[in-house]
Amino acid sequence: MPSLTPLILASGGLTERSLWYPTILGVLVVVAGVILFVGSIYLLLGTNMGARLAFLATFSGLMGLMLVLTSLWITTASPLNTLRGSVPAWKIQEVVPSLEESKIVAVRNIEADGVEVDAVEAANVKAAVDEGLVTKEDTATKTYTEEENKFAIYSDVTKYLTPKTWEIGGSNPSWLDGEFTHAPKYAVVEFCGVAPNRQPFGVAPDKPTCAAAGTPEAKDNGYVVLEYNLGDVRLPPIIAFVSSLILFVLSLALFGWYERDRRAVQAAEAASAQTPARSRELVNA
Repeated sequence: MPSLTPLILASGGLTERSLWYPTILGVLVVVAGVILFVGSIYLLLGTNMGARLAFLATFSGLMGLMLVLTSLWITTASPLNTLRGSVPAWKIQEVVPSLEESKIVAVRNIEADGVEVDAVEAANVKAAVDEGLVTKEDTATKTYTEEENKFAIYSDVTKYLTPKTWEIGGSNPSWLDGEFTHAPKYAVVEFCGVAPNRQPFGVAPDKPTCAAAGTPEAKDNGYVVLEYNLGDVRLPPIIAFVSSLILFVLSLALFGWYERDRRAVQAAEAASAQTPARSRELVNA
């Protein structure tokens, strides 16, 4: 009886990433799609319009389609399955034992000048804190560099608490008022090591609390300083829209030049056809 292992692997799809998958395979899919769909339209038009005019018609139609698509990518609320840039997210700038040692002047007095956020916003910021403070372990398909773990202190999220979170800065600029840039928005998260559980086995553990100063669990206590990165979700669609618009306008200009040259050739042919007739009229006269 033949082995079912190859069939099971094939049904599961390709799981191991390599140069072939997805890089080369992705390029081949795009090239095949262009040849099959755009090439077939060019072939059909070429049988009726000629190679050059068919190319202009196909090219302008493709750029017109891209112009419509990119305009939809820009105006849709969430451009999924399209060209898109990085999404807005909190990015860790530094981890310091005290706010006085921070390189960012705006956060040194954030406890007085900033706003302590609610639990919902604190949870959003903590997601970025967890990604930075927890050591990322290598897997079979992913190897992390020292740079990616430069803020890592703890082995998992249960080893520390984040009792307080503050935010400061930020803005909502209006183009009508001549404002085109955002003021930086910062967050500071206080973190502390969790005190060890003193309850015996079989008894419900104590509620997690910050370890007392001077204990081994509290030696890494400090503050995480983050900056809100607004991202560039719509930048790639805007670039694609502008590029498609330029190429579409160029294709229309090529159509105009083609028509002008065709009329000039027709006028020249008509003039050359009238010249012999005029000569015969002069001879007969």
